[in-house]
Amino acid sequence: MFKEATLYSPVIKNENGHVSVIFAEGHPGFRDTPYQEHRARIAESALRYTPGEPAPDIAYTEAEHETWRTVSAELAGKHREHACREFLEAAELISLRHDRLPQLSEVSERVGPLTGFTFTPAAGLVAQRDFYGSLAERRFQATQYIRHPSLPRFSPEPDMIHEVVGHGTHLSSHRWGALYELLGRTVRRLESDDAVSLVSRVFWFTIEYGLVLEGGRTKVCGASLLSSCGELEYFLGAQIRPFDVAAMGQQKYLVEKYQPVLFRAESFQHFEDFLSDFLTSVDDDSALVPA
Repeated sequence: MFKEATLYSPVIKNENGHVSVIFAEGHPGFRDTPYQEHRARIAESALRYTPGEPAPDIAYTEAEHETWRTVSAELAGKHREHACREFLEAAELISLRHDRLPQLSEVSERVGPLTGFTFTPAAGLVAQRDFYGSLAERRFQATQYIRHPSLPRFSPEPDMIHEVVGHGTHLSSHRWGALYELLGRTVRRLESDDAVSLVSRVFWFTIEYGLVLEGGRTKVCGASLLSSCGELEYFLGAQIRPFDVAAMGQQKYLVEKYQPVLFRAESFQHFEDFLSDFLTSVDDDSALVPA
C-alpha cells in the first residue's frame, strides 16, 4: 500500500507565486512529471478561487477520465452488494455519470437542489476547523484532482472519486446532510482543540468508515469505504465493533492502508441517533482518551 510519509502531498506556493505539489518518494506520482505539473495546475486553480463563484472547471486528461470510468463501474457493482439502503437511494438521486469525470460545479448543480449543499474547491488538505466549520454553511470543501492511474483502487488522499462518489452521494440525502451540518455547527461552538480532535475521530469511524446492520447483514455507509474498490473487498475481514464513542476515541486509525478495526451501528436509525446524540452533547471538556 502506501508508506506513511506518502499520505498527503502538500501544496507549496513560493514567494514568486509559483505553485507546486510535493510528492514523497513512495507516492506513485513521484517520478511522473506530467502528473505533478497537472496536480499543481489544479491546486493553483483552487487557490485562485473566489468564494461565491462556481468551482472552476478542470481540463482532465483522457487517462483521468479512464480512471474514473474504470473505478466508478467497479464501485457500482460493489455498491449493489455492500452499500446500505440510504446510500443506494441517494446514489439514484445524484445519478453520477460513469463515462467521464464530473466537474465540481456539476456536482453542486446536482446536490444543491436536493439538500442545499454546494461544493467548493480545496487545493489540498484543509485544516480541521476550517473543513468541518464550512459544513455548518452546507458547504463542502473538495479536492479536484484524481488519484494516480497506476493505483486506481485505493487512495489515502481525498481525491475526486472519494469526494464525489462518497461525500457527494451522502450529501444528496437529507438525513446525511443534516448530520454533516450538525457536525459543522458542533465544531464551530467548540473552543477546545482536544474536543475537535475527538469529533474528528468519531467522524472518521462513522461518516468515513461506518457500517450498519441491515436485514441481518453488515452494510457499508462510510464515504471512504464506499469510494474504494479495495476497501469494499476487505472490510468484512476487519475486526467489527459496536458503535461506542469511548472506543472510537481510543482507536487509532490508518490512512495509508485498509482499516483493521471498524464500527457498526445496529441500523441506519441507530447510526443517526448515535451521531446526533454525540454531536449535541460533546463539549470543551471532551477529549481523546489515550489507549
